[in-house]
Amino acid sequence: MKKQMITMFCILLCGLVFLAVGALIAAEAPDVPDEVTIMNEGYKKDKKGSVKLSHKKHSADYGAKCMDCHHDYKDGKNVWVEGQPVKKCSSCHDPEKKQGNADKLQNSFHKNCKDCHKEVTKAGKKAPFKKCNDCHEKKS
Repeated sequence: MKKQMITMFCILLCGLVFLAVGALIAAEAPDVPDEVTIMNEGYKKDKKGSVKLSHKKHSADYGAKCMDCHHDYKDGKNVWVEGQPVKKCSSCHDPEKKQGNADKLQNSFHKNCKDCHKEVTKAGKKAPFKKCNDCHEKKS
């Protein structure tokens, strides 16, 4: 009888520990929006519509890491750490001209997205990167 009580107590204690750890991990997880719209703001000519990025699918389903897209370069190294605020891309990437090592805004979007999609395609998975309208919405 005494062994049964100790066993039940241990099982209950382990369950509570697992619940507490799970709650702490969930509390620290960043709030990731389901979808992000990349707008074509600041361009002299806006040839294509905006791009709706399924942010949650890229991070949760496709395994993209935050630092694959988000960055803050200092001395050639990405010093951005998950959980830090995310700046608008245009705060460093000018829509009209390259500034220092920062590509023009559109070029940086295309390079980041298309290069990743090419790698995924080479690995045998499907990811659009050849047809503009696969990602860009039609302009209204």
